[in-house]
Amino acid sequence: MQTIMKDPSGAVIGLDFDGTLSPIVSDPAKAAIHPAAPPVLAELARRVRAVAIVTGRPVETVLGLGPALADVPGLVILGHYGFERWEGGTVSAPPPPAGVPRAQAELPLLLDRLGMERVGVEDKGRAVAVHTRNAPDPQGAFDTLRGPLADLAERAGLVVEPGRFVIELRPPGMDKGHALSLFLAERAARSVLFAGDDLGDLAAFAAVRSSGLPGVTVCSGSAEVTELAESADVVVDGPDGVVELLRELLAGMDG
Repeated sequence: MQTIMKDPSGAVIGLDFDGTLSPIVSDPAKAAIHPAAPPVLAELARRVRAVAIVTGRPVETVLGLGPALADVPGLVILGHYGFERWEGGTVSAPPPPAGVPRAQAELPLLLDRLGMERVGVEDKGRAVAVHTRNAPDPQGAFDTLRGPLADLAERAGLVVEPGRFVIELRPPGMDKGHALSLFLAERAARSVLFAGDDLGDLAAFAAVRSSGLPGVTVCSGSAEVTELAESADVVVDGPDGVVELLRELLAGMDG
């Protein structure tokens, strides 16, 4: 972090959304950004090269759950793992993939056949996510669904992204690591910090390390995803810890 503090104008700060800037909740539609995050991000954005949220969520959903983000100067949101991009109030994205509607159509029959109770399906536009957090046995439902959902994804020309009691079916060809790598090159970054909380963030951690830049990987810690903590340079206590770390980063820039 010393390089970022000494040369903030060359730094890119990348952040996941759910579990990193927003606490995990049982109903994804009821998530909300940490109330202290937008002003901290706004102050960071004034000092660093760029602040980017890199998320599997659609851009529209992120802005709905964190409307104050629209006022963060220069913020970039890379939604759907980078397939969507929001910058300066404008969203750019390719057409939705054909396989997603097919997966959505087949999912109710698959879940019924497997006897899945209280398993939620989230329409993410360019992806579909199956949540087991509210099932009677969340881990058992997750384990049971992994194989059948992988088969469904293959038939629909999609790939599977597992997470914290969620299995997402999305288009191939983009992940958080690829999205972050492209963004670092675009902005000619001289250093990078990325914070995440879930398995999908491992690709972004790998991108930080393969960039050749001075970099820091931060895990927004939980008892649910130990693999990310084991791979991180710094582990903090959930979104509260992420916000506090960013405050410390800002304070170091003033030192």
